[in-house]
Amino acid sequence: MQLHEMGRQLLADGVLTDYGLEIKTVIAAFVVGVVVGITGMGGGALMTPALIFLGVGNASTVVTADLTAAAVYKSGGAVIHWREGSPNLRLAGWLILGSVPMALVGPHLVGWISPDADLDNFLTLCIGFALLLAATTYALRLYIQLRRVTGGRHPGESDPVIRPLPTVLVGALGGLLVGITSVGSGSVIMIALLMLYPTLSAVKLVGTDLVQAVPLVLAAAVSNIIAHGLNWGITIPLIIGSVPGTIIGAKIAPRVPASFIRRGIVIVLTVSGLALLDKAGWAPLGSGEDETYPELIGLVGIALLVLVPLVWGVLRRRSGLTMFGTPTVAEMEKPGGPPTRQSSTRSGG
Repeated sequence: MQLHEMGRQLLADGVLTDYGLEIKTVIAAFVVGVVVGITGMGGGALMTPALIFLGVGNASTVVTADLTAAAVYKSGGAVIHWREGSPNLRLAGWLILGSVPMALVGPHLVGWISPDADLDNFLTLCIGFALLLAATTYALRLYIQLRRVTGGRHPGESDPVIRPLPTVLVGALGGLLVGITSVGSGSVIMIALLMLYPTLSAVKLVGTDLVQAVPLVLAAAVSNIIAHGLNWGITIPLIIGSVPGTIIGAKIAPRVPASFIRRGIVIVLTVSGLALLDKAGWAPLGSGEDETYPELIGLVGIALLVLVPLVWGVLRRRSGLTMFGTPTVAEMEKPGGPPTRQSSTRSGG
């Protein structure tokens, strides 16, 4: 009887509930960290919607915690790339010049635009659109890489001529997105760099993006903490889960069919973005949490599972490759270039 009463008291105080939420946060962070380690995809685009759907906090709390955790684990990756000499520091500097000021302004801009009563709903709407943008840019990145490979154009090792104004503007757009939604440092900025500097090698592209992401994410985290406060109960489990997840993902990456995961990310981002828009009551989808359409979102997800591999196969075929086989997406993005077309085909293209 005493044990029963003690259990009821713990539940009433929220202790066991909070503990359960922390476990869920660690698991989610670990899974996302593994995916980031395998693919190099920005964690914010995956982590933020995952935490919102798990119900660990409102949108502003989740964004702030995710940015704070990202500032920790992105720093490690940036240090490694810095030691290897892969980043283009001048290019990163121009990006930082545009991104950091906008990342500092972003959270306060949201407060000015949206009244406190509608802040969570407005942020959820912003994150939903940001995820759809991230899905689009990530798919575009894969297509650009396909065109490079089939056109026989592979980036050289020489540093490109820097274009300051477009680079600063790219940084400003990315900084605003990250400051408001935590999404964009590893997706939107990456594709913009790929289009602005097509001769930048893959390793320098990743290294430059990582180096510029550290001050960007740090500035966005500080500004969000000032605007919304910081929930350590979410942030610490995020760090505990994401750091080992990223390390493990990086170690197993050579043995995992990353091509499937990369195409899966496009589907996950699209469905997550639509689900958040539905939750926020975006007019074409619904009227808020009391009138949502999960069946519609589910049908979209099923359709994408069929259409994405089919469309990718058609694009490969039109580019002179087999619909499915080598080179896979992961092989296309290797610095040394993909294998020749005479290589034996295998599934996973």
